[in-house]
Amino acid sequence: MTRFPSRTLLMSLVFMTLSLALPSHAQSNVIRINGAADGNSSYVMEILNLALSKLDTRYELKIDNTPVTQARNMDDVASGRMDLLWAATNMEMEEMLLPIRIPLYRGLLGHRIFIIRPESQAQFDQVKTFEDLKKFSFGQGTTWADSSILESNGLTVIRTNKYPGLFYMLDGGRFDAFPRGVQEPWAELETNKNLPLAVEKRIMLVYRMPLYFFTKHGNTKLAADLELGLNRAIADGSFNEVFFRHPIVRSAIEQSNMHDRIAFMIDNPTLPKETPLEREELWFDINSLKKPAPAPVESDQPLDLPE
Repeated sequence: MTRFPSRTLLMSLVFMTLSLALPSHAQSNVIRINGAADGNSSYVMEILNLALSKLDTRYELKIDNTPVTQARNMDDVASGRMDLLWAATNMEMEEMLLPIRIPLYRGLLGHRIFIIRPESQAQFDQVKTFEDLKKFSFGQGTTWADSSILESNGLTVIRTNKYPGLFYMLDGGRFDAFPRGVQEPWAELETNKNLPLAVEKRIMLVYRMPLYFFTKHGNTKLAADLELGLNRAIADGSFNEVFFRHPIVRSAIEQSNMHDRIAFMIDNPTLPKETPLEREELWFDINSLKKPAPAPVESDQPLDLPE
């Protein structure tokens, strides 16, 4: 009598056949990221998870928290050792990596205030013009988009590769100020609370500088999916909800006093022509912030109302 394989054996053979038929690269959609804290990580990771939640495709995040320089992070993404990073854009960045052109901070990153040594505040209090500001020196990362922007506008920039070292260089007097996006200084000062540093009180630089996600050229599936997820979050309002709710942005709006600062508008010659400046819904407008109304004056005198 002929013996037929059992049902269990048949199912096992089917699964083995299907597995062999799949291409060797077919696996779960993993996004490898270096998540070492740079002051923006908590906000950006929340926006990333929001965008991924809007997709039908499922992605798994694999986070490596080993501190690396931005230059190393860029090399890792360009070579495919990592899949995603976030950075301010410029033409060099977009030549090396594939941008997802949705400004993660809605352009807020281009509103720059300074971390300084507290004893320097008296000197910054004397600044009335942009020419006055050129008397100071400013610390920046070697590969940061800001470095070229500040230099192209005539400011003196001291560069270094290691982001954490900038705080120690400032404390040591290697330069006068460390320009940061208005959402960055307070968390960074908390991280570096062993150093006697403070936020400068009067001055703000303003220029267009979007922070994007970047992946390697050729990784068009991930780029398209992230763009789709971000656009869906913008359309349904959840992007703005995260933006205004997140402690980093909320504290920036509450603590930076943007309306009361001397704002110097400067050019960004490094901005790629593909930047979506025409999409107004992508950009934060400082004029949308309403200054609090003055408190009513209490008086025992009757109000003089018109008849």
